[in-house]
Amino acid sequence: MQDLGIQVLFQGNNFLRLCEGLWVSLRIALISMAISVLLGLLLGVIMTSTNKIICLVCRVYLETVRIMPQLVLLFLVYFGAAKHLGLDLSGEMAAIIVFSFWGVAEMGDLVRCALISIPNHQYESAYALGMTKGQVFSHIIIPQTVRRLIPSAVNLLTRMIKTTSLVVLIGVVEVVKVGKQIIDANRFTTPDSALWIYGMIFLMYFVICFPFSKATSMLERRLKD
Repeated sequence: MQDLGIQVLFQGNNFLRLCEGLWVSLRIALISMAISVLLGLLLGVIMTSTNKIICLVCRVYLETVRIMPQLVLLFLVYFGAAKHLGLDLSGEMAAIIVFSFWGVAEMGDLVRCALISIPNHQYESAYALGMTKGQVFSHIIIPQTVRRLIPSAVNLLTRMIKTTSLVVLIGVVEVVKVGKQIIDANRFTTPDSALWIYGMIFLMYFVICFPFSKATSMLERRLKD
């Protein structure tokens, strides 16, 4: 009787390899997100500037990130940098650079939107009470900005985790690549293993991303109360 494809998941260390591949994806997303938050906060403040040149540069950066697919950016950094700039970049490092480049732009725009959404009368009222600029930002503006920012930032992290599946195309051995290796190794003995392997990968992504999605919904409801 032909072996069921699900058995391939638990042969040898196949399941452990999938978990290790998932950790590679998560590591890329988490490092990129940490960089995105740190630099995105700074960029968001800069984007609120009234200087036309600064606004133009920020707008060009943001639109470049939004228009160009992440896959093209990955190819440009991984293959282009290695060939034309003489840089020896690993696939994982190239992925972190690209995802950070994307995440900083998105986070910066989120911060900008959160800052400009705060009514001007809050600034004016605080200054009328004798508060300094530092006190206004630390006690009034920043807490409200963080409240507005957290759900969108969590959503960005979820998108980043899912998009890491693209890094397989530049040779990074993440969960999708590991899954393909397992399928190829069992192509003749268990032809239907692909369904179970990719089904498990789907389940892994779901288990990781669903809590973030639920957290975003809960935060949005709480902030509305």
